[in-house]
Amino acid sequence: MSALADLINLDLSDSTEKIIAEYIWIGGSGLDMRSKARTLPGPVNDPSELPKWNYDGSSTGQASGEDSEVIIYPQAIFKDPFRRGNNILVMCDAYTPAGEPIPTNKRHAAAKIFSDPTVAAEETWYGIEQEYTLLQKDTKWPVGWPVGGFPGPQGPYYCGVGADKAFGRDIVDAHYKACLYAGINVSGTNGEVMPGQWEFQVGPTVGIAAADQVWVARYILERITELAGVVLSLDPKPIPGDWNGAGAHTNYSTKTMREDGGYEVIKKAIEKLGLRHKEHIAAYGEGNERRLTGKHETADINTFLWGVANRGASIRVGRDTEKDGKGYFEDRRPASNMDPYTVTSMVAETTILWKP
Repeated sequence: MSALADLINLDLSDSTEKIIAEYIWIGGSGLDMRSKARTLPGPVNDPSELPKWNYDGSSTGQASGEDSEVIIYPQAIFKDPFRRGNNILVMCDAYTPAGEPIPTNKRHAAAKIFSDPTVAAEETWYGIEQEYTLLQKDTKWPVGWPVGGFPGPQGPYYCGVGADKAFGRDIVDAHYKACLYAGINVSGTNGEVMPGQWEFQVGPTVGIAAADQVWVARYILERITELAGVVLSLDPKPIPGDWNGAGAHTNYSTKTMREDGGYEVIKKAIEKLGLRHKEHIAAYGEGNERRLTGKHETADINTFLWGVANRGASIRVGRDTEKDGKGYFEDRRPASNMDPYTVTSMVAETTILWKP
């Protein structure tokens, strides 16, 4: 195996200027990630320098066999933590040969919102808290849990330390460093309330880049779990019963929210979010009704409420924001399996462009 590892870790720059670009896109479920690699003649620094490519959409649930070609457009570049050197990861979105975005391409619509001059002027900042659960490959049961059984009740696991409390830290740390290497603005990570569940945070990042970075961070995490022989789950309630679910809390601010007097802007934005609560819930991830029950640090899915430092609210405002009279707020409703293109752009659209 050491000879195989040596070959995998070959530094291509010793013998060629060519690089490997791993093109990444979102599959037919809207959650599964696909990728394939191609050779390029030399280093690339901007997505506009990259060629478009195609794939068989009939094999991903995104096209028929009679007209199977889907075109992927490079949109964002990251350093490849697996191949290293000048090799890159390329986040793409998908189109028909005629140039129309396919239904699972949520980036295209998001880009329109973020390119609106009114939205762009507000310099929208996002900090996304991506929770996830690590599962044993053969049993689909959380790592660290006895097969067919349960660990002790929740309490000691959140930010816990020790072999009986923290399960999968090697994967978490590998992912943390790999994301920083790639150029993803990961700001932290921690163990979650349910054992075997973890979280990483991306941000603060501006506009659509936040969603690009969350998707590539998910890709890197899935590649690492592949190597470790465990399964990544983004299910919002992987274990029924008295266990916390998994969310993707979305922290958000605009330029005017961060300036003096911003607290009033925040309150008006939250009011608008409340008026469109049903529309947001419908777009915030599948199976979210199993998570948003009013228990386990959530608000009931049918109820919209906000509060300062209230983790049982739909929207939480921090104490510092209240004290300073400016800052940001946290939308606690998105599920762990949400599409970050949809959530980030929808929050911006509702709070900046939408007129009640």
